[in-house]
Amino acid sequence: MSITARGYIRSVHVLRLCSVFAAPVTALYGRGVRFDPVGGMQNHCARLSEALDRLGVRQTIVTTRPPTAPRTEDFGRHGRVVRLGLPVTTGRQLYAATAWPLLPRLAEGADLVHAHLGEDLAVVPLALRAAGHAGVPFVLTIHCSPGHTVHGRTPRALLLRRLGGALERRGAARADAVIALTPRMRDILTGGGVPAGRVHVIPSGIAPVFTRPARPGVPLDGVPAPRVLYVGRLHEHKGVDVLLRALALLGDPPVDLLVVGDGPRAGRLRELAERLGVAARVHLRGFVPHEQIPGVLGGGDPLVLPSRCEELGTVLIEAMHSGNPIVATRVGGIPDLVEDGVTGLLVPPGRPGPLAAAIRRLLDDPAQAEEMAANARRRVADLSWDRLVHRVHGVYDEVLRTRPAARP
Repeated sequence: MSITARGYIRSVHVLRLCSVFAAPVTALYGRGVRFDPVGGMQNHCARLSEALDRLGVRQTIVTTRPPTAPRTEDFGRHGRVVRLGLPVTTGRQLYAATAWPLLPRLAEGADLVHAHLGEDLAVVPLALRAAGHAGVPFVLTIHCSPGHTVHGRTPRALLLRRLGGALERRGAARADAVIALTPRMRDILTGGGVPAGRVHVIPSGIAPVFTRPARPGVPLDGVPAPRVLYVGRLHEHKGVDVLLRALALLGDPPVDLLVVGDGPRAGRLRELAERLGVAARVHLRGFVPHEQIPGVLGGGDPLVLPSRCEELGTVLIEAMHSGNPIVATRVGGIPDLVEDGVTGLLVPPGRPGPLAAAIRRLLDDPAQAEEMAANARRRVADLSWDRLVHRVHGVYDEVLRTRPAARP
């Protein structure tokens, strides 16, 4: 870390811990799909890291290693990615077992540790070990709160809520700063005893690719109008099965659905579409590079996010910026972003009937849909990574001034 004559922190070395990160394109097809390599947290961590790299911030990014991804590679001009783990889909590839003994060496020279918490039980203990060994501040971003965002009665959901919730509370209590994606999460944290001065609301942002003119997306080819879009992971908590059931309820004129994304539920969703008799109207395009997503969203078709649980949903911000009318579920922090009837429509999770009615409302009243889309675009106008990165860097600056590194 170096400081200018005026006291401004000019450069900083960040050790970033995130169980998921942007993977090479070769790891996003075939066998790699089973490792769930694409999602909002991956995009958030990658876009934030790119924006910090443009500011000259050095970064060592420790994450998991999906198939075909190199173990280490350069990142931007100032960083590198270290991928750890085994070629198994269990427990985030058991990367923590590999990371634990390596962290003291990886943390050497770091000025602070920034950990990203999602559905990963290991990241808080790993971050505390790294920060403690290096004697540096610890920043925690909560993408998906195990204790307050995850729902369901499956053994996995119960484990995440109980053990993950306890680790989340420990991490939030020990962190020098906590970044929440939504005001809802900020209120939960401060209500749980985290001092308000240590909690910062910084949402996910719009990638630079969305600021350039978009060309029509190839995935739209062959998908007739009227149509609705789903962009994201094919995972149980995303509720795409509910969207398929809603599609089956929509009468004349028939509505087609374009699904962009891949994941472990893809096969079951194809089977469900066949059983519901809507397979001819469901177009599963699989993984699409992020650079093509502006072209998919740029046509103004309604974007549907039927999640059973979700703290924010990066695709919502991207779709609102692109001018898509929004239908989303009233879960997590989504109501902090989408105001029902103003910037989109909100429906209860897990209910195909209200979801179908909201979709039909947008399709039958294009003037109202256009008005809500314009309101939504204004709502996210300031959420570009080129702006948000300065807020994150400001958090780094604050914790380094408040608690400078005390090297062991």
